[in-house]
Amino acid sequence: MLLSTDIWVSALIRRAELSGAFGMVIRKGDARAGAVLVKVLNRPQGTARLYAEATRLDGERVWMQPAPSDQEPDLDAYIERAVRVDPDIWVVEIDDRQGRHFLTEPVEGG
Repeated sequence: MLLSTDIWVSALIRRAELSGAFGMVIRKGDARAGAVLVKVLNRPQGTARLYAEATRLDGERVWMQPAPSDQEPDLDAYIERAVRVDPDIWVVEIDDRQGRHFLTEPVEGG
């Protein structure tokens, strides 16, 4: 059984905070089944990364980087487009000096 999105997001933020990062919900989506985008900021390096949920052909849930940029304005533009397509989407922002994403599922390319 999969967790509802609101509980999953709370757990992600808790993992980040327990490790010394700061996490917050930028946009709430559907509490039960909304998709999630995770934006990771590394302010000392001035970079950002965006992760989106995906499902492989074998059914495994993975995370991928949907936008090739590491610049926050580019990622914010992607997020705006994604929200227009899917109004139930969640956006979580993690600010971590080491640039960690705190995702427990496999991450492709990052």
